[in-house]
Amino acid sequence: MVVGGTVYGWAFGHRHDRVRGYSGCSNTVALWRPGSRACLRLVFQPTSDRAISDGYFDEGAVVRLPDREYLNLHEPGSVRALLDEALARGLFPATGPVEVDGWPLFDAVRPQDPPDRP
Repeated sequence: MVVGGTVYGWAFGHRHDRVRGYSGCSNTVALWRPGSRACLRLVFQPTSDRAISDGYFDEGAVVRLPDREYLNLHEPGSVRALLDEALARGLFPATGPVEVDGWPLFDAVRPQDPPDRP
C-alpha cells in the first residue's frame, strides 16, 4: 500500500502459545518499508473484553467486546486505517523491528459509541 508517496508492505500472522493456550495466542500485522530494516508489528492478544480469531471468529478477526466492534486484519482497508493511526502517533520505527500493542490503535480507528442516554 502507498501512504504519502511511501510504499509499505504488510502481512498478517497468528502466533500460537502451546503452554498458555488461547490466552497466549496473538494476531499480528507486520508493516515495513521495502528495502528497509524498519518494521512495525502490531500485536493483538485476547483479554476478557477483546477476542481474536483463533477458531472463534473469521481468520484475521480482532473484536472488542461487548460492543462487537470488528476489524479483519486480512482487509487492506483495516490495515490502512491502523497504519495511518500508527504513523500519526509516530510509532513507525526509523530502523529495526518494533512490536506494539495493537488494541489502542484499534480503539482509535473503531471508537466506541457513547452509551445511550434517556
